[in-house]
Amino acid sequence: QVQLVESGGGLVQPGGSLRLSCVASGSIFKINTMRWHRQAPGRARELVATSFSGGATYYPDSMKGRFTISRDNVKNTVYLQMNSLKPEDTAVYSCSLDTGGMNYWGKGTLVTVPS
Repeated sequence: QVQLVESGGGLVQPGGSLRLSCVASGSIFKINTMRWHRQAPGRARELVATSFSGGATYYPDSMKGRFTISRDNVKNTVYLQMNSLKPEDTAVYSCSLDTGGMNYWGKGTLVTVPS
């Protein structure tokens, strides 16, 4: 079994920053791809950022510029630095990882940016 636990969410004023963390534990042989996703109320889940095992990263065009994904393979942790936050960034942010041919998800952490 693999567990993912996100943390770092909360209430932040527009223009502020937050750093989310996602720690993976359990039967992890090798972590390949780790991703951050978000789901706003009443909207479909969307990809925020991807971190590949070789160090490359990917951001959808809509996420470029304010979000930065990073990882610590020793700690089995992936981070999401979010800057210049806007009310439309309000969502539950969750992480996922690919390992051993399986895909695992965390439960998410809520980020609220009031208007």
